[in-house]
Amino acid sequence: MGVTPLLLHLYAFVIGLCIGSFLNVCIYRIPAELSIVRPASACPGCGMPIRWYDNIPVISYLLLRGRCRTCNNSISPRYPMVELLCGLFALAVTLRFGWHLQSLIYFLFIAALLVITFIDIDHRIIPDVISLPGIPIGFAASFLLPQVTWQASLLGIIIGGGCLYAVAWGYRLVTGKDGMGGGDIKLLAMIGAFIGWQGVLFTIMASSFAGTVVGLIMMIQQRKGMKLAVPFGPFLAVGAILYLFWGPRLIQWYLGLL
Repeated sequence: MGVTPLLLHLYAFVIGLCIGSFLNVCIYRIPAELSIVRPASACPGCGMPIRWYDNIPVISYLLLRGRCRTCNNSISPRYPMVELLCGLFALAVTLRFGWHLQSLIYFLFIAALLVITFIDIDHRIIPDVISLPGIPIGFAASFLLPQVTWQASLLGIIIGGGCLYAVAWGYRLVTGKDGMGGGDIKLLAMIGAFIGWQGVLFTIMASSFAGTVVGLIMMIQQRKGMKLAVPFGPFLAVGAILYLFWGPRLIQWYLGLL
């Protein structure tokens, strides 16, 4: 008896959950410049190594009620959230693209965006260790992806990095201050490498719209006016993922409105 599609999708979800557990390690250790391989995961509160049965994605968190077995310190709900997101994205990629090489490539791309998103939220940085290698990796992947040609990938890198660099340069010229970090520039170049120049243009529009709406809401709530700093990396990641799954359809819908 062959493996049913339902079981294959379940495999994808479970594998995604497990990789999400590893992403939590990356989110915590990369900004601290620690090894993501050694030592084994430990409780941030008491430092005790986490037993394997307490490290089952999502399930262990629920069984332990969000607390360390040893010291009873609370565990951030972000850990199961990242695991669940990663599992759902693994499922979504296989549903959208099937069990093909492109699914693996796009899942790893989304996994990198997840790590970047949460690091940028916490530390206001986008680690070069992810975005810079991601540019040539994305370009190399374009030779294996039916949706993106190598020419589109190359243009995506140039336009992605160039557009944000021009915005950052113009802002500094007018205000004398840095308005956009170099990490965002490198991230959009990486995004362009994976989804091409059309995806870059979509990502810029979608992320700018979402960032403006969220920024205005936060400014009103916190009453900080234009002094409020909002990390832009998460919005770029959301825009890229939107394009990956629904970009062409959304573009057609928007053009239909015009």
